Amino acid sequence: MDDRAILLASIAKEIETYRQGEIPKPTPIHVDRWVRQFTPENQLPFLREFNHVIKETFITEAGLKGWIENLVTNEKVTCGTPASYWRNANFLKIQKNGQSQKEMLKLFAACLYDKYQINLDTCGVQGGDFIYLDDLIFSGNRVGNDLNDWIINHAPSRARVQVIVAAIHSSGDYFLKKKKLVDVIKTSGKSIEVNYWRALSIENSKYKKNTSGVLWPESIPDVECVSKYMSIPSKFPFEPRQVTPNPVWPFSSQFGRQVLEREFLIAGAKIIAKCDNPKTSMRPLGFSPFGIGFGSMLSTYRNCPNNCPLALWWGDSEATSGSLEWYPLLPRKTYASPENVFNVFPSITF
Repeated sequence: MDDRAILLASIAKEIETYRQGEIPKPTPIHVDRWVRQFTPENQLPFLREFNHVIKETFITEAGLKGWIENLVTNEKVTCGTPASYWRNANFLKIQKNGQSQKEMLKLFAACLYDKYQINLDTCGVQGGDFIYLDDLIFSGNRVGNDLNDWIINHAPSRARVQVIVAAIHSSGDYFLKKKKLVDVIKTSGKSIEVNYWRALSIENSKYKKNTSGVLWPESIPDVECVSKYMSIPSKFPFEPRQVTPNPVWPFSSQFGRQVLEREFLIAGAKIIAKCDNPKTSMRPLGFSPFGIGFGSMLSTYRNCPNNCPLALWWGDSEATSGSLEWYPLLPRKTYASPENVFNVFPSITF
């Protein structure tokens, strides 16, 4: 097998459980069809770097289960008494959009019962901590909105909330800690303490852009579709990062990172150019109000967040024209999907 074939097979293997049972199992042919949409001469170096990054950032069900198994027995979170702590804890089921919290609670419930024979449905006492469990935090908007409503309308006058996630981006962390929930708690007049626990923190703040762990180009390619996109007025314009001597997780090298940033930016600009009235938050490197997009590379076996570059998840495999004429590697399940309607560093081992 040549290098390209090996890389296609490796990427397909890494994402083989993506939306298992909902969409066809990814194959090397699927990956090849996707990557052929990028600049021809850059496809091989793109594949090399993407193969490295996806192995660092794609979170499998087994990976999440392993993290939850460790969480169940974590003495720091539970003040040294895991069984009694979880038995007294009140597990919040308040996510308005998506199914990630429901799925995480299902995994947690199974691990809790296996370890301590405690049924999650019987947990919770007055005075016990409140647990907001989810998989990933990007901008912080979702957890902020969920807790906003709960704090104002349902929380007791005094409570401690533990927000527990597998990974959080630094901008979302800052937004929740310094802005969103601080203001909500103050307005409510209640005494609410909120703590945050995570396995992984990803740097993506503007002030640390040079060492960020997301796609953040150091230059803008001189390509027509990108130039056209960059000419659109923005309240929060893009500021390039400076190249650092050493690679930053999850990238293998500065060269590889630059290839990914260039290709995802070009592809995303092409996608937006085909949309008649794109939302202002729809940006080449992922939905965001800032710069050219959020730029996260984190995804899970369940879904691909819209904070990832558009070219990773946007499009319709059957479309032959229009705004959806892009073949996605990780087709995204949106909040509008029926099941989502609300009654939607170093190598890390989860």
